[in-house]
Amino acid sequence: MCAVTSTTPASADLAAELTPDEQRLIEWIETQAKERGNAVITVAGDEQGAGYCFTACAWALHNVPEAVVVGLPDGMGPVLLDAYVDRAANGEIFEVGKRYDDFFEGVPVVLERVNKGHYPEYFGSAFLIYPDGDFPALQLIVATPEGKFPWHPDAPEGFAQWQPVLTASGDPESWTPGVDGP
Repeated sequence: MCAVTSTTPASADLAAELTPDEQRLIEWIETQAKERGNAVITVAGDEQGAGYCFTACAWALHNVPEAVVVGLPDGMGPVLLDAYVDRAANGEIFEVGKRYDDFFEGVPVVLERVNKGHYPEYFGSAFLIYPDGDFPALQLIVATPEGKFPWHPDAPEGFAQWQPVLTASGDPESWTPGVDGP
């Protein structure tokens, strides 16, 4: 399945180096993936930034890029991530830079590729599944109910800090806002 604990010598060595907490987390991720098709890990916000959640095992089980959402109200992130994985696992092909209006009624969502430099911070526990960090990842960016994305000049004050774009530049890089994307 999506385990690092296979019978290869390298993964056996890795499993021996894991703490009991890390081993329990892997078991939880694998159980979630088996029961639900993926695991969603939620990280609470703090004084340094907004809360976020991300998937683990979507790539291993479905060949679907892992995904992260940042700064959504409690409970919304897992719903969005589960919908993304379910739809992608059933064959829907998502395009970066394309506006999707059917995840949440009246609230647009756009996808962007996550720069690998953000993986350790935003996909930390996924490294228990992918020790080499070799997995693709997308960020699902949610607009305000008024349709404003973090990069829009008239977005609410602080919105770009609350929901940062996880590219190298901090701006969309897979498309040009207002030209071939929202």
